[in-house]
Parts: sequence; structure tokens; C-alpha cells
Amino acid sequence: MKWSKVTAVSLAAVMAASMATVGGSTVVFADGDLNYADIKLGEDYTDLSADLKLLTNRTDMLDADYTGKNWDAYLKEFNEMYPNINVEIEGITDYAQDSLLRLQGGDWGDIMMIPEVDKADLSTYFLSYGDVDSVSEQVKYPNRWLYDGQVYGIPVTVVGRGVLYNKKVFADAGITETPKTPEDFIKDLQAIKDNTDAIPLYTNYAAGWTMGAWDDYIGVAATGDAKYRNQEFPHAKDPFADKGDGTGAYNVYKILYDAVANGLTEDDYTTTDWESSKGMLNNGQIGTMVLGSWAYPQMQGAGDNADDIGYFAFPITVDGKQYSPADEDYCFGINAEDDAEKQEAAMVFVKWMTEKSQYSYNEGGLPIAVGDEQYPSVYDEFTANNVEFISNEPALEGEEDLLNELNADSELMVGAGGNEKIQGIVEHAANGDEEFDDIMTEWNEAWSDAQDTDGVEVNE
Repeated sequence: MKWSKVTAVSLAAVMAASMATVGGSTVVFADGDLNYADIKLGEDYTDLSADLKLLTNRTDMLDADYTGKNWDAYLKEFNEMYPNINVEIEGITDYAQDSLLRLQGGDWGDIMMIPEVDKADLSTYFLSYGDVDSVSEQVKYPNRWLYDGQVYGIPVTVVGRGVLYNKKVFADAGITETPKTPEDFIKDLQAIKDNTDAIPLYTNYAAGWTMGAWDDYIGVAATGDAKYRNQEFPHAKDPFADKGDGTGAYNVYKILYDAVANGLTEDDYTTTDWESSKGMLNNGQIGTMVLGSWAYPQMQGAGDNADDIGYFAFPITVDGKQYSPADEDYCFGINAEDDAEKQEAAMVFVKWMTEKSQYSYNEGGLPIAVGDEQYPSVYDEFTANNVEFISNEPALEGEEDLLNELNADSELMVGAGGNEKIQGIVEHAANGDEEFDDIMTEWNEAWSDAQDTDGVEVNE
């Protein structure tokens, strides 16, 4: 099965218009008439009663011992404003694939973190929050699940992309400033190996999903171009080739290959462990890890050395400047099949999470609600180095699902769960059985074949 292509299932007919009395006022409800922008938290729907289920990838937040703010704490605060809306949280460990199966089955709940579905199918599965113009007045990042002018997903978090590191390890290694090029980064990793007992770069190979993080840097971070990821990359000729200037996808993945090949990672990549890596970074056993900013508070909370955890921009410089994507993580989607009351309650919960919960801030994310300018401390070094945050522009009209098609036909799944290809880089670098340039040539050939299959015009 090609996970990016979800076969639509038969769903119930479009709901007829109905009347709902909520919060002391009568609201006319019909398909398309419930709008995110119209909801006033604490004023509307305060008397609404509903039982909801939310599917989430954040299984760790179901643990009472979670080092950050767990789901129970958020729900308690939500119920102070909306006491009769009960939200059950169900966590899924292998979320990327299992959530698709649940979505296809139809009986998945009321709110979910939207998995990789074709955008043409969004209205089949999910309720629109409203047109992009109205949603944009209240949400800074409405484009991730935008189709035909309608917004179907509100970001749970929006993350910057960089490198986690232990400041004390860097100081002990004699590193006085964070790296800004691939060459500088490899030199710093070597300095950590030569001067400390820490693992310079921890791959987190065994977890699988952690490896897919490397895909997140080939767009804005490697090009400085807001159009590249969704508009130019699908049409690019040999997008994994070396551009010769230290930028682009080639140099993102080469950092990983070179680090492994030069012995700058853990001794046995098959024995890495995601949960224990948090404490290892906190206590100085690990120097760096390549992950989104969402991981920063988890690393801080994993031991007694929160102040030693830092975060710097991915080490690629484009024309003298560094960039970070402002990437929508998973987005909340509301079940299109739900009755009016459930959809109203679900939209209230999503809006509360966005505007009142401070979830994105707490999880190391960028502010999502318009008017919120509170950036967490994880980005202090980005600010000091004038790193620019850029949000990816949406795909061109008529090409909303082109990247999905190319990903599926090439089997590379860039930014869509293509963890195995990144694991392959680690394996080949460790075994010394394939040169990096040969790997990139194979990827380029697969991409080119997919472009031919899908009739894509290729730009030289």
C-alpha cells in the first residue's frame, strides 16, 4: 500500500441543516456554516454538552509522569471554561500509518491529528474551519491543509527546525560558537570526539521516525526559499545533486553520512533508544541531535541540567544568512461525519488549544494565533544569529497532491514518513558499502522516473 494515497471510503450523506441552542443563543448549523473565526471563547457554546475522542501521536503526554504539561492538565483547564465538553484522548504509537487505517475504517473519533492524505480528499474526511481569508485573520499558519480555498487543519504546533545540543559538551570541546556550515558542524563533532567522552551526534536510528526529521531541512533551511518545498521541488531536475555551494538537500543528508562514516555517532546504531537519549543529552553523554524544536522541552525535563540544553539553526548558510522553516506539525482535523453538536464542541476545543492553552509555546513551538508574539527560549540563539523563520508557501493550484504522487511513485516519501531511506544512509555509511554520491544518484533516478510517470514538467 502507498501510504500517501488514501482510498476514499463511503461516508454518510451531507448533513441537513439543523438548529442548535448553545450558550443561550440559537445557532443555525449547516454544512460549511460553522466557522472557526466566528467562535468567541468563553462566550459561545458554554452550555454545550458533548463527548469527544481525540486521536494523537503524543502518547508520552498520557503519562502522569510526563516531564512537561500532560493531557490531563490541559483538559482540566479546558473544562474550567467548558465543563460539559468531555474529551477522551487516545494515543497511537505508530501514528503515521495506523491513523490512516483508522481514518479509512471510519470509526476513529471526532478530532485527529491529520495524517498524510490527498488534499482532494480532505472534504470527504474533515470539516472545513472556514475559508482561508477568514481563518488567516486568527491563525498565522493556515496553509498545511488548505484546499480549494478552505482550511481543513489548524496546527497543533508550529516548529522551528535546528539542532539540539549540550552547551557544556560544546564548552568542554573548545567550541565557542555554533556551526553555520556543514564543514563547521563536522569539525565541531570531531572536536567533541577528541576532547570529551560524549557521543558527538546521536542518530536515534532504531526509533525510525526520528530519522525522518532530516527531510525537514531540505526546503527553507537548505535553500532560504519559501516556494521550494511545495512548488519547485516537485519540478526540480535531480534535486538531490550537489549544487556546489554548500546548500540544498545533498548537503543536508551528507552531514549525516559523513558523521557516521567518520565515527562521530554512536558505536552501534541499532542499539539507540529514543527515551533514554533524552537523559543522555541532558547529562552530557550526547553532544547533538537533529530534531525539531518540539524536542527541546523534553530534553530539558529529562534530568537536572535543563540550562545545558541549547538549540541552534541547521548548519547551512545561504548567501550569508541562515533560515529556519516555520513548519506546521500535525494539525487538528474534525470529523466531517459528526453531528452538529460534536462538530461545534470539537471546533471549540481546537480553538481553545490554539488560543488559550499555550500548547505550542510549552512544546517549543512558534506562536500560532494572530497577535501572539510569545516565543519560547528555545529560539534565543536563532534571534541572536538573525535566523529568519519562513513558512512554506502552499502548492500551486491544481498541484496540491503532486508531491504526494511523486513521493509514492518514487518510494522516497520525503517529509512523509520516509524514514527507511534515511536509515539507509546510516547503514551504508557505517558499513562502507556505498558512497554517498551513489546514494544520491539512486534517489535522483527514482525521482526522475516518478516525474516521468506522473507527467511532470521538469525545470532544468
